[in-house]
Amino acid sequence: MCGIVGAVAERDVVPILIEGLKRLEYRGYDSAGIATINYQSNGLEYQKVTGKVRALEAKLKDNYLYSPTGIAHTRWATHGKPSIENAHPQMSSEIVAVVHNGIIENHVQLRSYLEQRGYGFNSETDTEVLAHLIHHNFNKGLDLRIAISKSLELVEGTYAIAVISPKEPGRLIAARRGSPLIIGVGIGEYFVASDVMALIPVTQQIICLEDGDIVDIRRDSLHIIDFAGNTVTRPEYTSKLQADAVERGESRHYMHKEIFEQPQVVKNTIENRVHAGKVLEAIFGHNAQRLLAKIEAVQIIACGTSYHAGLVARHWIETLIKIPCVVEIASEFRYRQPLANSNTLIVTLSQSGETADTLAALHEAKRLGFGPSLAICNVPESSLVRASDMVLMTHAGPEIGVASTKAFTTQLVSLLMLTAVLGHRNGMTAELEKKIVDALLALPTQLERVLELNEPIKQLAQRFADKQHALFLGRGIHYPIAMEGALKLKEISYIHAEAYPAGELKHGPLALVDAEMPVIAVAPNDALQEKLKSNLQEVHARGGQLYIFANHRAIMQKSDYIKVIELGEVDEIISPIVYTIPLQLLAYHVAVIKGTDVDQPRNLAKSVTVE
Repeated sequence: MCGIVGAVAERDVVPILIEGLKRLEYRGYDSAGIATINYQSNGLEYQKVTGKVRALEAKLKDNYLYSPTGIAHTRWATHGKPSIENAHPQMSSEIVAVVHNGIIENHVQLRSYLEQRGYGFNSETDTEVLAHLIHHNFNKGLDLRIAISKSLELVEGTYAIAVISPKEPGRLIAARRGSPLIIGVGIGEYFVASDVMALIPVTQQIICLEDGDIVDIRRDSLHIIDFAGNTVTRPEYTSKLQADAVERGESRHYMHKEIFEQPQVVKNTIENRVHAGKVLEAIFGHNAQRLLAKIEAVQIIACGTSYHAGLVARHWIETLIKIPCVVEIASEFRYRQPLANSNTLIVTLSQSGETADTLAALHEAKRLGFGPSLAICNVPESSLVRASDMVLMTHAGPEIGVASTKAFTTQLVSLLMLTAVLGHRNGMTAELEKKIVDALLALPTQLERVLELNEPIKQLAQRFADKQHALFLGRGIHYPIAMEGALKLKEISYIHAEAYPAGELKHGPLALVDAEMPVIAVAPNDALQEKLKSNLQEVHARGGQLYIFANHRAIMQKSDYIKVIELGEVDEIISPIVYTIPLQLLAYHVAVIKGTDVDQPRNLAKSVTVE
């Protein structure tokens, strides 16, 4: 989703702002812009482009905006199409410049209010309303911070904003409600950003703003107030993120790099969290023993890829430890008035920890009276982590590719560890718990072995070059893996792909099967293999092209119409995690063949911070 960077310093901040935008490109965007204060003319200067940050950087070569104060933005279109007019920063009378993440829900009413007072609009955005509203209050002679506070009192919706004005050179005001915003602390300089990654080249000292905070930044001072106008102090911490952690290295794409990082990040996620055949309960926090003591059921809330991880976990939790587990898409959970039980553990899954729907669902669950909450997340300073009773960090490291890979597998690992801990409290035998732990410890090696299939899968991907549709099949715990495989393919190759439980073929999908419809099957050697074999025979009998990912005992013989990729022997407990990897590789290589933007697929954002 949209990215914000801002800075107040003694030095020229334009290179810092551009580098920050580049480091936020993974979030997804369709336009970019920058605004600075020219200290010679005491005026507001700006440049905006549609397309990539590199286009903005090229434009600045001819119209450089040297300044020690500035804001910049990458926009993902919500209100208004991608265009120069709709790009941020949005200005009012060249007195106020605003960058904004979020949605102003009452922008129509505010626009009418401002038009009645003589304001004209150059864009379709809700953000221009905010710029004019701030200007309207600032023009009354109010201090800039007070003008912004008065304006935000009228706003309904979510926002993270950064504001500058040539009337107040060397000053930047920022505020947040519902959208993430952080402060970077330098030596005689301060920065704002929507993501720590934007600031790592200039500082690792970070302050996370809370909802309702407004921060007044000057080169040599920082003042934070809450929405009631009270001065507040927010803790400063040192980010462990390293600048080179977000480099591609020798990989052509971030996604390729992140797929091949999975053995190591899975090892990192398990390390120091298991001992003597047990998963340590303390990994969920110092209060985990008390909070987990009365848990009788689990409610998992997530979106997208994380939702698929939750569906796998449901099988583990209900099959291995025999307690009820419900999995729900976060954007639906909020609106169906679920029945609350104080003995139900709320588990939220999010790579970024800033997914708006997941955050809102967590707050709704608390309001309804559900039990304690656990966040499984990849970003320690995120809003979801701060809002939860317990936390388990996935240790996946920065994930830049929009299509999630290593975040998904480390979420699965974390959920399997949760299953073991809950099982320990619900009658799981020591033998089964040790079996889970042994499978987890063997997982990094299993993943390294499966990654050796990269070349055969790359060759297989050639057969998808002219395809427009694909069908993924799985049964039982592997049906969510088929769903994830279909999502990856559609996300980055733009091939329409759908997943079905294989037993549902005769209930509709079989009508689509012909020689032009590739059918990809997840076919491990488990209790449902013979059932799946019958389903695949139905596809074969109708001329369908079958692509089967199987163990070393393939369930069908290879032929011109049946391609089999053998993964070898895989422990049944960790099988869903292992079978994820070849589907990621298939999606990646198909996308490369089709020439799509693998790391930043069209219309998608890494972190969905608006509802």
